[in-house]
Amino acid sequence: MIRLLIFLASLFLFGACASSESVSGTRAERVVSEIHDPSSNKVLVACHRGDWRNWPENSLAAIESVIGMGADIVEIDLALTSDSVLVVCHDRTLNRTTTGKGLIAEIPYDSIQRCFLKSGHGVATSHRMPTLREALELCKDRIVVNIDKGYQYYDLVQRLSEELGVTGQLLIKGKSPVADVAAKFSRYEHNMMYMPIIDILKPKGQALFAEYLGTDTVPLAYEVCWSEYTPAVEACMKKVLAGGSKLWVNSLWPSLCGGLCDDAAFEGDPAAIYGKLVDMGATLIQTDRPELLISYLRSRGLHD
Repeated sequence: MIRLLIFLASLFLFGACASSESVSGTRAERVVSEIHDPSSNKVLVACHRGDWRNWPENSLAAIESVIGMGADIVEIDLALTSDSVLVVCHDRTLNRTTTGKGLIAEIPYDSIQRCFLKSGHGVATSHRMPTLREALELCKDRIVVNIDKGYQYYDLVQRLSEELGVTGQLLIKGKSPVADVAAKFSRYEHNMMYMPIIDILKPKGQALFAEYLGTDTVPLAYEVCWSEYTPAVEACMKKVLAGGSKLWVNSLWPSLCGGLCDDAAFEGDPAAIYGKLVDMGATLIQTDRPELLISYLRSRGLHD
């Protein structure tokens, strides 16, 4: 079975295997190689909005912190200003994460730069909201970047990533139909890695997973979300792994992982939580407690 970015049987190949663009030796390239290797049992750690417990979420400092921890992937979110600047922010408004107010889509970039980011406790800091360009320049060759809340901006991100030479180290997620993703990716010679999000206990998630299986499409990985561990969840995970894809799970909060979350690991025994995720076959885990997860994985020889 050919492992490319994704394979759409009977139609066409789209996307370019990120490892084919590899320049050996960088940390990011080693992580990309692991993502492309379904046989590897190394567990890659993805940090949700960077190190938001110690720095403002989605800030350059939060990204730099998780790079220093030895994390493999940093997850960031995107928003578009009124003058078409991509900025790194989870929310549609400035209200929660900055000292400003209003919809980002209705505010020009220079006005946003007059706002300060808030800490996790809601306290104003000296940090400002970064642009996607600034974030990618910081991450280049150092860490894989998972872009969440950004598929609708694919064309803008793709052009910027090509300019900066980082397309191969970007991973983007979405819930779009297979044919829609194939059509979008067919427009470019180089593409980011792509991963479908499967809410396997919801009808739309079940339908999307069935579509992938029915078209013999093999993503590099699936992000599988579940609120309770049922036979349907177990069957989905087994099909993901048997089909040659990697399994991404989120230990962020209970409704995404059937209660096998970071807080439960922090308050109890990490092995009882993270160990179960690993035993399910997860080799990509997104976390809000990267230091705890990395420490546990290293104790088992599952992380460098």
